[in-house]
Amino acid sequence: MSFPADETGQVLAEMQQAGIDLSVSHDVVFFHLFEQQAQAQAMADFIAENMSAIKVTVHEDETPNVWDVDCTIAMLPSHEGIVKQEADFEQIATKFSGYSDGWGIEA
Repeated sequence: MSFPADETGQVLAEMQQAGIDLSVSHDVVFFHLFEQQAQAQAMADFIAENMSAIKVTVHEDETPNVWDVDCTIAMLPSHEGIVKQEADFEQIATKFSGYSDGWGIEA
């Protein structure tokens, strides 16, 4: 399987080379960062109320005064699907003064 020459494509290629079967559904986690706990919680509440298929957790980051919102969704890790979902989450995070910080697969 080949992937587009961008960051998401590179990550998917590395996962495939590591032996991860990308033809089946996985729990894909999208990471978001916020400077205030209230902003992070507001995004988490919005996701919980409007996107019930997504598991959302809020926790302190390793960096002081930074809060993480992790959004986990079971999906086929296709390039198109990940790019679209990441863009959708970016719009929501921006609404609450946060930003996307990548994604990964729970192994």
